[in-house]
Amino acid sequence: MNRKRALISDTFMVKKRRDGTTKFGAVSDGDEGPPDIKCTLEYLMTLFPRKLFNDTLPQIVLKHQLYSIHKDKTLVDKELNKLREQGELLMFQLGFDAEAFGLIFASDYKAKVLAGEKGRATQATVEKFLEKVVSSCTDLSFSKDKILREFHFTDSEITQLVKSGVLTVRDAGSWWLSIPNSGKFTKYFIQGRKAVLGMVKKSKYSEVLKAELEERRTTAHVKFHMKYHIHDIVGAELVESIPTTSGTLLRFVNS
Repeated sequence: MNRKRALISDTFMVKKRRDGTTKFGAVSDGDEGPPDIKCTLEYLMTLFPRKLFNDTLPQIVLKHQLYSIHKDKTLVDKELNKLREQGELLMFQLGFDAEAFGLIFASDYKAKVLAGEKGRATQATVEKFLEKVVSSCTDLSFSKDKILREFHFTDSEITQLVKSGVLTVRDAGSWWLSIPNSGKFTKYFIQGRKAVLGMVKKSKYSEVLKAELEERRTTAHVKFHMKYHIHDIVGAELVESIPTTSGTLLRFVNS
């Protein structure tokens, strides 16, 4: 596993073809069979700033960050679904963008939620929710009818789950599965994305070498690892990734 993670540690790997020429760019998943998505997730999670949140948040990766490493989105989604169906991975709709989905290992999510609930009045209800719902269901959101009838929670317990932060209102009568105390993560993430995109846009011709951007001194607005943000802006296609003989060039995309 460590060897695989080391191979992934540079987003845009350089591969040698059989004829001796070099191929630049994100990993082409067709070259070597299905991608090891779990390994890629583990690598991306090492970039998550746990200390920034006093280790109270589980490590969060955005689904599109995987697309900066693996080109075949359909294959990535297929492998992610396998991990979710096996109960190893949870997915969350992040409120700031309809296309932004957070990924967290189930064991990490449960551990952080339980640690935060210790001694609280909502603890027993949250434990029940983690055991009955999170461990067996891959839904991103839940209707009131499903929570009451299928999972046998009461109206009072739903209120407790919302109060604890494991559910957040989607609309009248339905809730998203959510990450407690993740408001600061969202704030810092959006702030950092804007700052890093600004660095690319302000560069000559609105383009910069990825290696150079990684080494840039960050401002107070960038609280995450620079590589975390680069995986974000490349995977979300907010910048173009162009292979050159000098390395990968990132070019700002006018929306």
